[in-house]
Amino acid sequence: MANVVVVGTQWGDEGKGKVVDLLTARADMVVRFQGGNNAGHTLVVEGRQFIFHLIPSGILYDDKKCLIGNGVVVDPQVLLEEIRSLADVGIMVGPSRLSLSERAHLIMPYHRTLDVARESAKGKSKLGTTGRGIGPCYEDKVARTGVRAVDLTEPEALEEKITKNVAEKNFYLTAVLGAEPLDAPSILEEYLRMGEKLKPYITDVSLELHGALGANKRVLFEGAQGTHLDVDHGTYPFVTSSNPVAGTASVGTGVGPGQLHHVLGIVKAYTTRVGAGPFATELQDEIGDCIQERGKEFGATTGRKRRCGWLDLVVVSDSVRLNGLNSLAITKLDVLTGLERLKICVGYELEGARLGHRPASLKKLARCTPVYKEMPGWQEDISKKRRLDQLPSSTRAYLDVIEEVTGVPISIVSVGAGRDDTIVVQDPF
Repeated sequence: MANVVVVGTQWGDEGKGKVVDLLTARADMVVRFQGGNNAGHTLVVEGRQFIFHLIPSGILYDDKKCLIGNGVVVDPQVLLEEIRSLADVGIMVGPSRLSLSERAHLIMPYHRTLDVARESAKGKSKLGTTGRGIGPCYEDKVARTGVRAVDLTEPEALEEKITKNVAEKNFYLTAVLGAEPLDAPSILEEYLRMGEKLKPYITDVSLELHGALGANKRVLFEGAQGTHLDVDHGTYPFVTSSNPVAGTASVGTGVGPGQLHHVLGIVKAYTTRVGAGPFATELQDEIGDCIQERGKEFGATTGRKRRCGWLDLVVVSDSVRLNGLNSLAITKLDVLTGLERLKICVGYELEGARLGHRPASLKKLARCTPVYKEMPGWQEDISKKRRLDQLPSSTRAYLDVIEEVTGVPISIVSVGAGRDDTIVVQDPF
């Protein structure tokens, strides 16, 4: 019985939500293993658009169990709002359908305030964070001063932590960042109120998964962001505050790595990134504007316009190595329809040397020149194609280059926004 891990291979926004939604039909459980509500999955099902920030996108299947693992940082207000918004459209999400790890750390008001105040103080040097408090929450987790979901069930422990943390954060906010202080009693009151609503969902996700795996249930592990936003392996410091790589599926849910059987890497047919940071194949011309418009490249969480560029297979190949990818899912291939010529970056050139990997040094990366393979585009609408052999020859050639350079087979090709606009070459399960 196979379990599948889904990860992004670029800078996030690769279309993981649609692929997870597709694969959930073959799974019994879907578990999110890292990140927070700075990520968003957009799905289009039967013409209706759904945007998820914390709840796994598999929640649209009423017979599947969704779980939020200990590696996720959770804003209780956002989680409750997602539960309410789903209820508004007739999708009821009770504890039988959703579990929240008791070990997951909670985003507090002071995390959001710190995030915004720090970013503002940096001026032109800002990193482009979402201001959702993700980084400061992970900081407290590592500093061993964080508030966990289990604390919502123990009012005295919650009060002690909030009182100590607010006193410390207020000093930093006022003395260093020039921001307004926060009120501990009002924060405690708010979180106790939200805790009453979330208590039924809070459980030991690791134990729940252990029981499911022992019963040969199929589990789909869902990550957020992308490999090159990884705090260790990404374009540091222009990264997120967690590890979106496949290995975190084990750490962030409490299962052994031997339970991760197939790692599926999601590759957008071109490249995008949100916020600041290096981007070797970025297009700052009418082609980039065209891709941005056709692909509706706006952040699902922030609404920010995404930077667009040609597909960078150096970035993807690094992700193959870092995640141990078994297969690839190509998304948004239809967005490239109508472009006369296409380019794929197959390497970097740095001071006369050819590189097949991204340097850790941002200074060296800034001096890298993309080495492109230029190919003819296609004009035919591919959104209704359901087999690879139905695609135009130039489309198939584009996919062939991806397989050849990365050395990884393609198992899924998305040719449109809808759930059914998909070519399944091989079932990852």
